[in-house]
Amino acid sequence: NENQTMKSTLFFLFILFLSTKGVAADNEEIVYGHKDGMALTMTKIAPKGKSNGKAILSLVSGNWISTYAMLPRYSQGSEIYADNGYTVFMVMHSSQPRYSMQDEAADIKRAVRFVRHNAKKYGIDSLHIGITGSSSGGHLSLLTALADETIIKGSKDPVDAVSSRVQAVAVFFPPTDFANWGMANTGMQKESLKLFGVIGAFDFKVLADSTGLYEHITQEDRVAAIAKSLSPVTLVSADDPPVFITHGDKDAVVPLQQSESILKLLDEAKVPNKFVLKPGGGHGWPDSDVEKKMFVAWFDKHL
Repeated sequence: NENQTMKSTLFFLFILFLSTKGVAADNEEIVYGHKDGMALTMTKIAPKGKSNGKAILSLVSGNWISTYAMLPRYSQGSEIYADNGYTVFMVMHSSQPRYSMQDEAADIKRAVRFVRHNAKKYGIDSLHIGITGSSSGGHLSLLTALADETIIKGSKDPVDAVSSRVQAVAVFFPPTDFANWGMANTGMQKESLKLFGVIGAFDFKVLADSTGLYEHITQEDRVAAIAKSLSPVTLVSADDPPVFITHGDKDAVVPLQQSESILKLLDEAKVPNKFVLKPGGGHGWPDSDVEKKMFVAWFDKHL
C-alpha cells in the first residue's frame, strides 16, 4: 500500500544517507572497469592546496570485502594524503563470498592501469603511483606491488596496454603467507576461515568446458597451491618497490609473523623497506594517524 511504499522509500534514503555520510560532496566517483556487467568504482579525492603530481591508491577493503558503507571511514582516513598534496583514489573491488581474492587482485591491477592510463587527465605523473591498505587491503596492495610485470595481450582496451606496477607501498598488518600462518607449514584452516568470515576469499573457481559453469575447486591441495600463489612472500624480488609495513604486537587476527616473514625476504632481496611495531596494537588501533604520517613521509621519499 501507499504507506508501506513511503516507509520503504524513507528507509532506503536513510540507508543511503548513512552510507555516504562523511564523504565530501566534491569527491568524484570514477568507473575504472566493468565485471560481469557491473561497474568497478573508485572515488577520487583532490589534493588540498597545491598538487605534488603524485597519486596514492587507497584500497577500501576489509576481510576481502569492499562496500559503500565503508567509504566514509576510508575517506576520512585518506584525507591526510590529500592534505599533503597527493591525489587519492579510494579503490573498491569485487567482494567475497561471490568473488575470491584472485578476482580481487585482478581488480586492483586494473585500477592501477586505469589511473596510469589517465594520469594526464588527473594531473599526476604516471611514474609516481603509490598504494596503501589495511589487512586484506594490505594483502592486495602487496600482491599488486610485488607482482611481476604483465601486459594483457590481445586486449582492445588501451588501459590493458599499460603497466600495473606501483612505485611505493605502505600497509597495515597485511596477510602475506597463507602456507605458513603463524608458524611454519601451518596453512589456513577451513574452520578458522569460517570463524573470521573470510572463507569466500579462498573459494576459488574454474570455468568447466563440459558444463559451461564455474565450478568450485574443492581439492585441498589445489586450494592450498592457489592460496600460496596469492601469498606476497612468493613474489619478492630485487626489482620490487620500497615497502613500509606496520603491525601491532597484540594482533589476534593476522599474526605478527606474517609481516616478519616478508620483511626478512625483502631484506634478503635488498628491497628498501621499513617496519614499525605498534606496542599493544591489535588488528587496528585508534591513533593510526601517527603511522599514516610516517606513510606520508615514506611516499614523499620514494614517490
